[in-house]
Amino acid sequence: MKVVGALTALLLASTTLSASAETLRWARAGDSLTLDPHAQNEGPTHTLAHQMYEPLIIRDHSGAMQGALATEWAPKADDPTVWVFTLREGVKYHDGADFTAEDVVFSINRAKSEDSDMKELLTSISEVRAVDDYTVEFVTDGPNPILPSNLTNLFMMDKGWAEANDVVKVQDIEGGEKTFASTNTNGTGPFKLISREPDVKTVLTANENYWGKDEFPLDVTEIVYTPIQNAATRVAALLSGEVDFIQDVPVQDLGRVAETEGLVVKTAPQNRVIFFGLNQGADDIANDDVDGANPLADVRVRQAMSMAINRDAIKQVVMRGQSQPAGMIAPPFVNGWTAEMDGASKTDVDAAKALMAEAGYEDGFSIQLDCPNDRYVNDEAICQAAVGMLAQIGVKVNLDAKPKAQHFPLITNNQTDFYMLGWGVPTYDSEYIFNFLVHSRTDERGSWNGTGFSNADVDDMIASLASETDLDKRNATIQSIWNVVQEEQLYIPIHHQVLNWGMSNKVGTEVSPEDDPKIKFFTMN
Repeated sequence: MKVVGALTALLLASTTLSASAETLRWARAGDSLTLDPHAQNEGPTHTLAHQMYEPLIIRDHSGAMQGALATEWAPKADDPTVWVFTLREGVKYHDGADFTAEDVVFSINRAKSEDSDMKELLTSISEVRAVDDYTVEFVTDGPNPILPSNLTNLFMMDKGWAEANDVVKVQDIEGGEKTFASTNTNGTGPFKLISREPDVKTVLTANENYWGKDEFPLDVTEIVYTPIQNAATRVAALLSGEVDFIQDVPVQDLGRVAETEGLVVKTAPQNRVIFFGLNQGADDIANDDVDGANPLADVRVRQAMSMAINRDAIKQVVMRGQSQPAGMIAPPFVNGWTAEMDGASKTDVDAAKALMAEAGYEDGFSIQLDCPNDRYVNDEAICQAAVGMLAQIGVKVNLDAKPKAQHFPLITNNQTDFYMLGWGVPTYDSEYIFNFLVHSRTDERGSWNGTGFSNADVDDMIASLASETDLDKRNATIQSIWNVVQEEQLYIPIHHQVLNWGMSNKVGTEVSPEDDPKIKFFTMN
């Protein structure tokens, strides 16, 4: 009970909480990495941002797209390379400034810049121009049929506020930079920032001038958001009533939470795959015991490592049945997913040993596995299970687990050879996966491709997807790219993640497949 008592003090410190039902006390395992809306393309970071900032288009909790700061969007009648967006009128930022087309042009150009982690979504856009205060045209390199899907996490900033606070440039989070935008906000969203203590607590209050007052429940008037990494502490906080809502109920505690009077567990498949990445591109790698060579560069080794992973055992033992074994790094929600590819991962230790011997590694090798411990459901436990499984084929794994804030830069800065990553697909299209995880690492694409894989023909195919309007031809190209990804074993898919949200029965919400609760949709009973 000392742990829970400490949490009580934390939640109550430096703020006076309303005892009414309008205060939502919300917890999850990890915090937002930054408040700069373009610096990180990461789920918890976007989720917190959605409460304060808004994109032109959002996805609701069913996954359907609906207008946010835009009310209409369509290709221009006489030019399919131009998308026309009509903006919502009368919207104000939290500081009272008007939202106009100038802010959209500024925000898109900012998100296309070098330090932005959102630029892969905008590679087809050659120009953004304001026609008038409430009309914006997006000019693309060719007709882009899925452009709106790329904008659902692309937040709009106030140009004047950014200029006044010297945050026109996106925060260089990988370089350790701190800026005014990384700790302060000025959005158009339903909630305003009151206080921010990274990894401790963030307090938001309702935006009294929110444009959507007549369109959404808006029952919550205050949010107290508390990251609680320790699973037992997080569950204890929910069971004791110290928090009202947690996004990540540990699988071992699902029954206990569901059976507790006054609490509810809601479960749904997530639009996310968990997998391991392997650095195949380097001639030699640092974190192994093989001198002058890279064992991961041999596709037979990568295949053997995948065959050594028993996904069914991970599902039953580690995940308590709360996962779906995966054979590809696309969830079933995504255009390009097929049941055949998703069923391709098979466990066969004997065949894996034979491949290792064929590749010249009959005696195996040692390597470091980098893993987060506060991002995905049972992330560190999955990595621990993989250590034992890989040992069966002679791959001796040294596990290094750390918080996501330290883990993710290892991937984006090419400092890991073997790592865990999870990938959601907010566009529901394979192009999103390819742009970030398969394309060669360049200034515009491949920012999360830590594998070193680079193929000019594949890059050209990926680039073509943004302007191909013949959907049959486009889907054929998507399949061709997936064939390469699968044959080369670029990644080792583990499973599709399942979401388990736990909440007080006074909280009304459905589970979003993106794991991104938008609190304006919540009701409070």
